[in-house]
Amino acid sequence: MKPVFDAYSSYYDLLYQDKDYAAEAAYVLSAIRAHKPDAEQVLELGCGTGAHAIALAKQGIFVTGIDQSQSMLARARRRLDGESPAIRSRVQIAQGDLRSIRTGKRYDAVISLFHVISYQTSDRDLTMAFETAAQHLLPGGVFAFDFWYGPAVLAQQPEVRVRRLSDAGSSVTRIAEPELRSREHIVDVNYSLFIEEKASGVISRLHETHSMRYLFLPELRVLAGNWFEPLETRAWLSGDRPDATTWSAFMTMGRR
Repeated sequence: MKPVFDAYSSYYDLLYQDKDYAAEAAYVLSAIRAHKPDAEQVLELGCGTGAHAIALAKQGIFVTGIDQSQSMLARARRRLDGESPAIRSRVQIAQGDLRSIRTGKRYDAVISLFHVISYQTSDRDLTMAFETAAQHLLPGGVFAFDFWYGPAVLAQQPEVRVRRLSDAGSSVTRIAEPELRSREHIVDVNYSLFIEEKASGVISRLHETHSMRYLFLPELRVLAGNWFEPLETRAWLSGDRPDATTWSAFMTMGRR
């Protein structure tokens, strides 16, 4: 089975052009340095097209980015090619599965952003991801990640969403149709993309299903407990405690 994002990786950056990667990177770095003040070496699990890695590099961090999707990594390399030599020297990227990758190095922090942890839908997948993070951390290191926060998902309920975006070459309409599997704590998000190439008028369609696990704090403590102890849980991009209005939560954990 191909990794998710392979079908529409070409349109990923367009779909998320409104994300403030610089602000998100600053938020994550602040959370890490609250517990590891001298952190400067970071491993990113699920680096996608490299935007967070580059934003962290611009703040003086050395980043190793890992992603399973070769097509996403190809876009990350093109993005990195547009940066200065100083920034390029701070970012390395490679293909790998976050459940099993071993880089042979240890880092001050491991991060996994944009709900990559929620893509780990089984207990086995999650524990393997936590073990990967733990194996790559130096003493006193921090694992920081965001995830779909279960109480908010159940309170708000997933709903159909439509996004329409365009650039100089194409217009994209994305329809997200979720299906809730409450017994398994999973939402299957069925994405349909309709792409119109402006030069030719040709319209094509892509489809991918992204299965997302929403998580609860007690199960995270249990699943990560062999390697980590929770340090802090916040609403994403906030200092507030997550609640039933907080779809995305952010957790930092310390290596035992």
